[in-house]
Amino acid sequence: MFTAALLKIIVNNFQIQSYILLFDCLKHNYETKATFEVAQCKLHKLEQGPATTVTCTREDALKYYRQMQTIRRMETTAGNLYKSKQIRGFCHLYSGQTGLQEACCVGMENSITPEDSVITAYRAHGWAYIRGISVHGVLAELIGKKTGCAQGKGGSMHMYAKNFYGGNGIVGAQVPLGAGIAFTQKYLNNGNICITLYGDGAANQGQVYEAFNIAMLWKLPCIFVCENNGYGMGTSVERASYSTDYYTRGDYMPGLRVDGMDVLAVKEATRFAKDYVLKNGPLLIECATYRYSGHSMSDPGTSYRTREEIQEVRQTRDPITSFKQKLLETNLVTEDEMKKIDQDVRKEVNESEKLAIADTGPPLEDMYDHIYVQPEADFKVRTCDPVTMVASR
Repeated sequence: MFTAALLKIIVNNFQIQSYILLFDCLKHNYETKATFEVAQCKLHKLEQGPATTVTCTREDALKYYRQMQTIRRMETTAGNLYKSKQIRGFCHLYSGQTGLQEACCVGMENSITPEDSVITAYRAHGWAYIRGISVHGVLAELIGKKTGCAQGKGGSMHMYAKNFYGGNGIVGAQVPLGAGIAFTQKYLNNGNICITLYGDGAANQGQVYEAFNIAMLWKLPCIFVCENNGYGMGTSVERASYSTDYYTRGDYMPGLRVDGMDVLAVKEATRFAKDYVLKNGPLLIECATYRYSGHSMSDPGTSYRTREEIQEVRQTRDPITSFKQKLLETNLVTEDEMKKIDQDVRKEVNESEKLAIADTGPPLEDMYDHIYVQPEADFKVRTCDPVTMVASR
C-alpha cells in the first residue's frame, strides 16, 4: 500500500518528467503528439469499424519508424546474404525486395501485448524480430548458425520466440494451429488473443475454412489476418481467386479490409479487432499490401506485371517513406532524428551480419536433438539409413 510520502515522490517525479519533455519539445520546436486521418476500412457484417482519426505520440512515432526501418534493413541484408550464397534453401523476405509488410507487423504488435500470441507462414523474419528476437538471432538463423533463434536448425521458415509460433512451411497449415492457440486462451480464460496470419495464396486452402468454422462455433479469440500483397507465386490474385474480397471470405465471420501500408491504420484496426474478438469471437482482417519483387528469391517478379506499376507503389505507397513524410509534416520529429535512427539501424544490422557470418554452425551431434521436450534417457531415432539409430536428447 502506498504511503502519502511515497505518493508525493511519485507525483513530483511524474511532474518533473513532464516538464522535461515539455521543455525539450519547446527547445527543439516539435510537437509531443499529432492526430492523423487514416483510410476508412471496408466492413463485412460489422455495423461499426475502426476509427479513422488516430493519435500518435512523438515517442511512439520514433519507435514505429525504428522498428520498420530495422525490418527493412535486416531483410535487405538477408537478400544480399542469399545472393552471396551465405543463406541456402528457401528465403521469403518480409520487406524490401519481396513484400512491403513492415507496417502490418509493427502496427499489430503495438496493439497487442507480449502475452498475446502470433502465428504466421514462412515469411516470418519481420515477425520474429518484432516479437523479441534480435537482428543477430534472425540473421544467424538464416545462415544456419548455432546462435540463431532456433540454433541454426530452422532457417528462414521456422523461427520461434515466446508466444510466437513461427514461421510454418506448409501453405495455410498455420491457420488451424492458430485456432488451436486461441482455443487454449479461451480455455484458460486469460484475456489474451491469437493473431493468425496467412497470405492471399493460402486463402484458397480448405483447412483455412475448416479453422474458420470451428473458431466461429466456439467463439475463439482469434484475429485471422490475410496479408494480401496482390500476387501469389507468379500469379495475380485476380487469376487465382474468383473473389478477391478476402475480408468477406469468412462468410458468416465478420471482417474488415485495412490499408496494410499504413502503420497507424493497421494499429487502430488491430486495437479494434482485439477488443472485438475478446467479446464476440473471431474476426477476419485483410491487410492490403504489396511486394516489389518476386514471391521468393527464385522468382524475378517481372513477368506478370509492369515495371511502371512497381515504380508507382515505390513512389506513392511505401510504408516507411509515407510514414516519415507524415511525421515531418506534423512536426512530430525532425529530419536529423530520422537520419540518426537510419544510421543506428544500419550500424546494428551491419554488426549483426558480421557476427552471424563469424559464428559457428550447430555441431553434428546435435542434429537429432530437440525432437521431444523431455525424451526418455535411452530415446533413439532412425537416420536416413533404416538400420542406424542415434541417441536424441
